[in-house]
Amino acid sequence: MSTRIEIDHRLRHPEKQHRADNPISRKPAWIRVKAPTSPVYHETHALMRANGLVTVCEEAACPNIGECWSQRHATMMIMGEICTRACSFCNVATGVPNALDATEPARVADAVATLGLRHVVITSVDRDDLADGGAAHFAAVIAAIRNAAPATTIEILTPDFLRKPGAIEIVVAAKPDVFNHNLETVPRLYPTIRPGARYFQSLRLLDTVKALDASIFTKSGLMVGLGEAKPEIGQVMDDLRIADVDFLTLGQYLQPTVKHAAVERFVTPEEFAEYAAIARAKGFLQVSATPLTRSSYHADADFAALREARAKKLAA
Repeated sequence: MSTRIEIDHRLRHPEKQHRADNPISRKPAWIRVKAPTSPVYHETHALMRANGLVTVCEEAACPNIGECWSQRHATMMIMGEICTRACSFCNVATGVPNALDATEPARVADAVATLGLRHVVITSVDRDDLADGGAAHFAAVIAAIRNAAPATTIEILTPDFLRKPGAIEIVVAAKPDVFNHNLETVPRLYPTIRPGARYFQSLRLLDTVKALDASIFTKSGLMVGLGEAKPEIGQVMDDLRIADVDFLTLGQYLQPTVKHAAVERFVTPEEFAEYAAIARAKGFLQVSATPLTRSSYHADADFAALREARAKKLAA
């Protein structure tokens, strides 16, 4: 069984240690959350540890972990907890990953079945060290869940598979119900916020998924508060609609440590409501836009709404 590696916080992001500190701004009242205390939260935590699983809820320091784990919702992060990229917004550790664990798909599937999940979200670190970027491992996890919990719908949140020919096709052939890949921010900010990625590669991935299998829902997300301008967000929405993306999430960027990108400003709930209205007007089937929205936040309820929205559109 895989053993979760505990990484000293000071060594978690060695590539960022040369950067000047960015003071962490005090969060406004609308973004603060309570510490988790629910017994179910602790049961979910124990199950993750017993199965030797990694969750993005923990690795990315998600503010919603208390709420989600108390409802037995957890986003599992496969292929280890060490990423080959060093995005300036992300709290996942950077370094040289371990070899893939062939037992992981079965362990993930067992946890999904034990939790009795109606909907599960599977994400991963970037694995630029692998020839296929981990595409076959994603496919193996999807197949294992289908076998262990056939009634569970599956949402995946993948890397961009940059310079990994054939990888997208491998994952699409496994037929997840939702294929999510986050653009994260506007193109202008990619060199500083997402330097290892390419905006148009991410767009191409989402477009390719739809071209290969139009029945798969596609989804993407953006962080705000990094210095983007409102017209830039509107342009990204337009780009996503051209790629026929079904579901858009927008949430507030929160700075994990002083070595990460600074929060330029906290976007108000009223502004999020305005972004949501704009996105719906542009034709997204489903939109989630609040300060605490994250890619997998309320994913099960959102998937049900997404499926209903498609059915209504087809019936119109």
